[in-house]
Amino acid sequence: MIINGKEVAKKVRSEVKDEVEKLREKGIVPKLAVIMVGNDKASEVYVRNKSKACNEVGIEFEEFLEDENITQDHLLNLIDELNKRDDIHGILLQSPIPSHLNIREAFNKIDYKKDVDGFNPINIGKLLIGEDGLVPCTPQGIVKMLEEYNIEIKGKRAVVIGRSNIVGKPMSQCLLNKDATVTICHSKTKNIKDIIKEADIVVASLGKPKFVTADMVKDGAVVIDVGINRGEDGKLVGDVDFDNIENKASYITPVPGGVGPMTVAMLMHNVVKVAKDLEM
Repeated sequence: MIINGKEVAKKVRSEVKDEVEKLREKGIVPKLAVIMVGNDKASEVYVRNKSKACNEVGIEFEEFLEDENITQDHLLNLIDELNKRDDIHGILLQSPIPSHLNIREAFNKIDYKKDVDGFNPINIGKLLIGEDGLVPCTPQGIVKMLEEYNIEIKGKRAVVIGRSNIVGKPMSQCLLNKDATVTICHSKTKNIKDIIKEADIVVASLGKPKFVTADMVKDGAVVIDVGINRGEDGKLVGDVDFDNIENKASYITPVPGGVGPMTVAMLMHNVVKVAKDLEM
């Protein structure tokens, strides 16, 4: 069965819209600030999508477009100003940023209470020890999709391919927190094919087109494709060979239309969570 990320995201956005309306009745208007440095074309599309999603659910949106030649101090000072603004509930630094800037230092500068991307070390620490915090949007969205389709996580063998700080590592922790037995595979993993073949749940997030092939996946596995790659024909393809795995997997996400919409939906969820937490 194909997991329809668009439909699940639509449901999440509807729930978020209801929450926003309740907050607005109390005089609280959730607001997201997005910082974009330079003019990366893909980033422009992502920011536009986030602005559109905010508008749809009633979250205010403020964009800060910075020249690609700004200094690290300028970026950190901007983040500090946004940290101090009471009208802003979420701060997002769109990546990538120019190579002369230290993105880790910038992420760390964002107030963890407004860190709607979930990248601040405090939020990562909260995720690690199972405390309530802001969870990175893509892993959180994947768990939400699995739950919406009543896919059992507890006790399952899960393999996460990729160990990035944005998806791979927090994804493995999200699954672990749901009582899965988790293995992380990466570029130095030996016998990777054998490891993936044991998995009940496979999450592919390594950025290699159609890396996961049908002979790597056991019958009935749940396959989640986080990858977004441009194929030779110009079309978007994932990290999974969808066409040859679809009939072998019990559930599989398409690219596009799978994980992508959930990432934006969970960003909206996180902005409202901040607004609600500040209200308390």
